[in-house]
Amino acid sequence: VQLVESGGGSVQAGGSLRLSCAASGYTYNRNCMAWFRQAPGKEREGVARIYTGSGNTYYADSVKGRFTIPQDNAKNTLYLQMNSLKPEDTAMYHCAARRATCGWYVPPTYSFNYWGQGTQVTVS
Repeated sequence: VQLVESGGGSVQAGGSLRLSCAASGYTYNRNCMAWFRQAPGKEREGVARIYTGSGNTYYADSVKGRFTIPQDNAKNTLYLQMNSLKPEDTAMYHCAARRATCGWYVPPTYSFNYWGQGTQVTVS
């Protein structure tokens, strides 16, 4: 199983970035996938999740209205579209997957089976 993130970079406040998470080695559909972020000295935070079967999503309050989590099931790829970026969005972003439903919120980190290596987002 492999999750490979890409699309990070440096952007000015108010700008946009789109992260990608390419999944391989397992059945993409009917899994819970999520984006987490971790800033230096802070705990890993779940920002958004999607149940790949139904497309049901949930967003943390910190990103609601600015981020979306689209997917392309044909390409086994998850995205994180980030708009109106703020300096406090600066972090390493990871995608994660688990072979289960999501529940209501972003499930805790320990419940995810698979993780990507991360991609850095810096907002100045």
